[in-house]
Amino acid sequence: MPDKRRHRGPHPEDAVAFSPRNQPTLRTAVAELSWLLSRGYAEKSTIKLVGDHYSLTERQRMAMMRCACSDVALARRTAHEMNAEAIRGRPLALDGYNVLTTIEASLAGGIILQGRDGCYRDLASMHGSFRKVEETGPAIELVGMQIADLHVPSCVWYLDRPVSNSGRLKTLIAQTAEQHQWDWSVELVPSPDKVLIESPQVAATADSVILDRCERWFNLSRVVVQSKLPRTHIVCLG
Repeated sequence: MPDKRRHRGPHPEDAVAFSPRNQPTLRTAVAELSWLLSRGYAEKSTIKLVGDHYSLTERQRMAMMRCACSDVALARRTAHEMNAEAIRGRPLALDGYNVLTTIEASLAGGIILQGRDGCYRDLASMHGSFRKVEETGPAIELVGMQIADLHVPSCVWYLDRPVSNSGRLKTLIAQTAEQHQWDWSVELVPSPDKVLIESPQVAATADSVILDRCERWFNLSRVVVQSKLPRTHIVCLG
């Protein structure tokens, strides 16, 4: 079935699944999953174990998974994170879809999760295809405004070549940069994860795979949401 969504907004189940009443249970689940991961338990089976124990829905389990991390991962991420002052004057390497979908979801009134590592993450999923929504253009603009505010001189957006419509998104990002005279480039690559892990530039991402292996990273999505979108519905599960 084709994707006909016009917004990256909340799922119909989210109001109940992430209600104030359910959040304490979800925070406990995240803490217990993190405790088990810290002791070497396998992620897949542990997510099922904790999720079954608390009778979590599929989206609640996804949220739990995206917010939890082991003690070792947390320590590494903390040690390698850069703050806004530290990136001033330095180029950024953006994990394009990771940053963009979080800002789109925030603009559309979707749930934004705050994980144990302090990162902001959304619950959107593309399943190998990106569909432009009404928030896509404004989200790119907000990211650009924030990057300018941070005095970042240039940036490279990395997009997954295998994801359908990446070429169209590349064109939109490039056009937006040209309109504002932002020094941006956009590259389609087989795996942004690999590029960002190996890049000497600061990686702007909340992707745990990258955070656990890259040299330096910046919490760009959180900064954009806090600075430009203060009315965002944040659910803190960390």
